Amino acid sequence: MPKAAKQKKGGGASGPYDRKAGAAPKNTNIFKFDKDFGQHILKNPGISDAIVDKAYLKPTDVVVEVGPGTGNITVRALEKAKKVIAIELDPRMGAEVTKRVQGTPLAKKLEVILGDVIKMPEMPPCDALISNTPYQISSPLIFKMLAMKNPPRVAVLMFQREFAKRLVARPGDALYSRLSVNVNFWATCKHIMKVGKQNFRPPPKVESDVVRIEPLVGSARPDVAFEEFDGLLRIVFNRKNKTLNAAFGVREVLTMCERNYKVYCGLNGIPIDESVVANGAAGGDMDVDMEVDEEEDDADEEGGEEEFGAMDEDEDDEMPAFFKENKEDKDATTKTPARNPKSKVALIVKAKVNKVLTGTGLGDKRARQCDQNDFLKLLLAFHEEGIHFS
Repeated sequence: MPKAAKQKKGGGASGPYDRKAGAAPKNTNIFKFDKDFGQHILKNPGISDAIVDKAYLKPTDVVVEVGPGTGNITVRALEKAKKVIAIELDPRMGAEVTKRVQGTPLAKKLEVILGDVIKMPEMPPCDALISNTPYQISSPLIFKMLAMKNPPRVAVLMFQREFAKRLVARPGDALYSRLSVNVNFWATCKHIMKVGKQNFRPPPKVESDVVRIEPLVGSARPDVAFEEFDGLLRIVFNRKNKTLNAAFGVREVLTMCERNYKVYCGLNGIPIDESVVANGAAGGDMDVDMEVDEEEDDADEEGGEEEFGAMDEDEDDEMPAFFKENKEDKDATTKTPARNPKSKVALIVKAKVNKVLTGTGLGDKRARQCDQNDFLKLLLAFHEEGIHFS
C-alpha cells in the first residue's frame, strides 16, 4: 500500500495546483462597489436592526426598500413584515439579495424590482418605506413619497447628515429650505440617530443620520395640491435670502404667472386682452418693474447655502424648470430694453402679483423667515387672483 504524501512543515499543501508559499491571498469580494450608484453597504448589524425596529413593522405590512444592496436590512425586514419589495438599480445587487434568501421561507416574501425608483411612474403601494438611501436621490425620493396619493404610514431613511438637518430645520435656521417646509407641511419628521462613516463598506466621505418620517393621512393631510404648494416654494426658495418682492419681480417668474393666468382664464371662460400697450400708456405703477431688493442677499450664507453648495444643486434650491427654459431663450437672443412694449394681460398679471404681495404684507419678508402659515396665506391670495403654480 503506497505511503501518504508527507505534509510540509507549516501546514502548506504540496499539490501542483496548490497556492505557492508566500503568495498573497486573492480578494474574495465578488463586487466592486460603484460609488456612482451610492453603493456604501451598511455593515453594522446593530444599525440595520435599529432601522427596522424604528419602523415598528406589523406582520401584515408591505415594505418597500430602496437600494437593498447585499440585503443586510432586507433580511431583517423580511423576518417582521408580510412582504418586502426591494427596488435596486444594479442587477448584480438584485441577484445577490435574491440569492441571500434563496431556499429559505423568506424567499416567498421577497420581490425584487430592477430599475430606478425616481424614474418609475409611481412607487409601489406600501405600509412602510426603508432605505440606506443613495445620497444623490435623497431629495427626489422624499418628494416622490410625499406626492403619493396614499403615502406609506412611516419611512425610516438614512441620509447625509447635512441633508438630515435640513429636514428638521425651522424658520430662521441657516439650513431652512424648500425641503424643510414641504416635509414638515406634509409629514412629521424626527431624528433617530447618528451613523459614523466607519459603519459602511467602502466608507463614505461624510457622516450620516437616520430619520423617521410619518406622512399625514386622512383628515390630518392638508387639503392643498402638492404640485401647487411646491410650485410656489420653488419660486421663493430659488434665492431664499431675497425678499418675496424680488423673487416675484424676476421676468421669468412673471412670464410663468402670465402663462398660467391665461390657462386659468381659458378654463373659466374669462375674456382677456392680449393687445400690446405702448410704452407708458398704462401709466401709474403698472408699467414699472417691481423693486428688486438686493440688500442682505448673501446674508447668513456662511452657515447655509455656500457651506453645502453641492447639495443645493440637487435638492431644495434647484432652479425651477421655467427658469431654465427662459434662460435658454434669453441666451439665444439679444437683450431687450427694460421698458419694452407689453401686452395688457402682462400688466394685469403684474398688478395682481403686486396686489397679493402688498395685501398679505409678505412682500418685504424673506423666504427663510416665513413659516407654513405664511406660505399658505400667500398661495390662497394668488389663487383668489387666478394665478396658479402647477
